[in-house]
Amino acid sequence: MDNQHKLQQLFAERILVLDGAMGTMIQRHQLDEAAFRGEQFKDHASDLRGNNDLLSITQPHIIREIHESYLAAGADIIETNTFNSTSISQADYHLEDIVYDVNVAAAKLAREATQKYFSDDKPRFVAGAIGPMSKTLSMSRDVNDPGAREVTWAQVTAAYYEQIRGLMDGGVDILMPETTFDTLNLKASLFAIQKYFLDTGKIVPVIASGTITDASGRTLSGQVLEAFLISIQHAPLMCVGLNCALGPEELRPYVEELSRLSPILTHAYPNAGLPNAFGEFDFTPEKLGAHLGEWARNGWLNLAGGCCGSTPEHIAAIADAVKGVAPRVPLKASTYAMYSGLEPLVVRPDMNFLVVGERTNVTGSPKFKKLVLENNINAALEIARQQVENGANIIDINFDEGLLDSEALMVQFLNLIAAEPDISRVPIMLDSSKWSILEAGLQCAQGKCIVNSISLKEGEEKFIEQAKLVRQYGAAAVVMAFDEEGQAGSLQRKIDICQKSYDILTQQCGFPPQDIIFDVNILTVATGLEEHNNYAVDFIEAVRWIKANLPGALTSGGVSNISFSFRGNNPVREAMHSAFLKHAIAAGLDMAIVNAGMLEVYEEIEPELLERVEDVLLNRRPDSTDRLLDYAEKVKPDKEKTTVKDEAWRQQPVQERISHALVKGIDAYIEADVEEARHLYERPLHV
Repeated sequence: MDNQHKLQQLFAERILVLDGAMGTMIQRHQLDEAAFRGEQFKDHASDLRGNNDLLSITQPHIIREIHESYLAAGADIIETNTFNSTSISQADYHLEDIVYDVNVAAAKLAREATQKYFSDDKPRFVAGAIGPMSKTLSMSRDVNDPGAREVTWAQVTAAYYEQIRGLMDGGVDILMPETTFDTLNLKASLFAIQKYFLDTGKIVPVIASGTITDASGRTLSGQVLEAFLISIQHAPLMCVGLNCALGPEELRPYVEELSRLSPILTHAYPNAGLPNAFGEFDFTPEKLGAHLGEWARNGWLNLAGGCCGSTPEHIAAIADAVKGVAPRVPLKASTYAMYSGLEPLVVRPDMNFLVVGERTNVTGSPKFKKLVLENNINAALEIARQQVENGANIIDINFDEGLLDSEALMVQFLNLIAAEPDISRVPIMLDSSKWSILEAGLQCAQGKCIVNSISLKEGEEKFIEQAKLVRQYGAAAVVMAFDEEGQAGSLQRKIDICQKSYDILTQQCGFPPQDIIFDVNILTVATGLEEHNNYAVDFIEAVRWIKANLPGALTSGGVSNISFSFRGNNPVREAMHSAFLKHAIAAGLDMAIVNAGMLEVYEEIEPELLERVEDVLLNRRPDSTDRLLDYAEKVKPDKEKTTVKDEAWRQQPVQERISHALVKGIDAYIEADVEEARHLYERPLHV
């Protein structure tokens, strides 16, 4: 039986015990600079005291002794002394060149210790500890330049890959990225792990651990727990959990939440309380054990241990507290589509249609394009903020313009958005016709984003290659109804391409159906060409067919395309968008890229305009285009008239003004109107 199956069997039988803090135990030895250097590094140019990972080479007997003390206390799994053993972290000590050797040595030491304590009744395992790294991908250290990053995705994944190679060559049973405070760093480590598995064919269980940094319930990079879990749900994890930063009293609600959300095994290894004024941890072994014992009895745990301040005595108390307690039974995996920014977006059956904001797109928004070409990125960020404030569930970002360095702009813009929580709370849709731009964006998004798009346009081989990478990055994908013969226009072509794409993605690429979003091409109607007259109907019927025949898949589209024949005539375009969405949503359309500000309320569309618009959209009569063109001449926008019309609602009673503002997303007068309404009611809550 291999280690993965052994672990699975043990996890099904009981709660396993993880070891405790390595740093706490090393501090007990009060090592000086010479002890850290050892003989091998006695002439090294930089100070080495505090580089605990180096002790696996310079003081191996100390590290072995610590491992054995935790095994004697009852630990089933011990972690290697490699928390900072990447070239990026070791650069602080100018020891980048020995990273592979440190990882191999640390893994071998832990392996020797487990072999000494191994028995058939109580097998022991080595987890390769992979720390969060000393530099982050989602945050800037420079308050004056929030878009700055000290490292790139390529550098971080390369550093993690080197560490993984050393740990695996040293003989670890498990890989364990832990103490994650930046989810993008964790995604990079998981990407490197998957790459190593693919490159070598060697696969071991993976356990991932995040860190909630304070009472807000967020990681340091801003994600709430559910968003964090969604961001890493693509990875081949055996177990996920929380450690560090907080003591058990502060961590308790998040461990409970984790147990309610995770479809896989869960763990917790908190600090031994919070540090006191002297930086020490006050929780006794009995107190820490009591907390974890309660969590175990509540059915929240499959693996328990200790982090900062914990010792073999703490681990012995935890082992005793969870002994004989039934392990948590993982939840059934959800089939809902899930995305995340700093916050989760779960597409449940009772959820309304999703609006994908289209205005941060240089191909669709002249204003955004102008700002980007002028390098006025701060003003461009305001457009993103406005979309979220106006109700966009997701924002679409596109820099496909020949005069721009689109890859660099995608990176810059996403890095700046990461520093704006009121924008980055929603998921991102990365929109480009170039794979290199999409991949640049994927390397900057800590949440689970959506790639827009991939297709069969360049053939099956390229489609499969890109789909597997999208999956490895942890994103969902918009799949266009496009193949080597071109864009699908007819209903049958849309059906054929979507069926083929779905089969390839689900059967060859490991894509969950709920991560597939079909865009079956919203094409322009009322062009004067007869062959275009049924485009809207074909789209609507293709959506209906997908929802009935491709289980789990979602549907989307770019709504503004439908009305391009009436560019410059916003009243007609807004009516077309609203009416089209009314029928498409009824057929099952899940989301659309749309400017929420260019949507008329369907029920408020002038009846004659609505009739003529729907005649065009639903191809109800042969002269529908001519009739709509005639009507459009009557409603050409007049700036002065439009202003009067727009402001007429201000003459209504305050209750109706507030209702109008809420429906239309107008916030210009809301404070004054609410204050006026407050005086009409006994309590402010009644407003």
